[in-house]
Amino acid sequence: MASTNDLKNGLVLNIDGQLWSVVEFQHVKPGKGPAFVRTKLKHVLNGKVVDRTFNAGLKIETANVDKRDMQYLYRDGDTWIFMDSQSYDQIPVPDSVVGDNARWLLENQGAIVAMNEGAPLYVELPASVELLITYTEPGLQGDRSTGGTKPATLETGAEIAVPLFIENGTKVKVDTRDGSYLGRVN
Repeated sequence: MASTNDLKNGLVLNIDGQLWSVVEFQHVKPGKGPAFVRTKLKHVLNGKVVDRTFNAGLKIETANVDKRDMQYLYRDGDTWIFMDSQSYDQIPVPDSVVGDNARWLLENQGAIVAMNEGAPLYVELPASVELLITYTEPGLQGDRSTGGTKPATLETGAEIAVPLFIENGTKVKVDTRDGSYLGRVN
């Protein structure tokens, strides 16, 4: 349990059995009436953002969210197997928790898995990953680095837009947040 005075960004609260992360908070002391805390909360599992107001000094239940460095090992049906980097424990993570991050995951790649009471909540990837292009249409004579783009399939099966001069077998850097091309890797 924590008081509203203990709120800080990133703190995870357990409200009505659901986990919410504090995105913003502001202590307000109006000239008339009691003080209160205005917060912006983000649902840990689905990302929904809500505004919520608490009376000052109110006790709120906090949740213990443990973020661990893990390594993705392999996929078994609709379960992804990750290994804890410290204890070497293998942890199954359901498809629904991995979500869109599956497009950027390669075997033996590092990731952060957030856990609450032994259950995985979400998977956090690095801001960018380096992946190999397995298929793209060949470029034409006169293609320049500025201008158009073409679709390319990565080794994970994801498709991104790349500049016209990129060829099959090129290693590229991809932003994991929006899937944009960041550049070639030597």
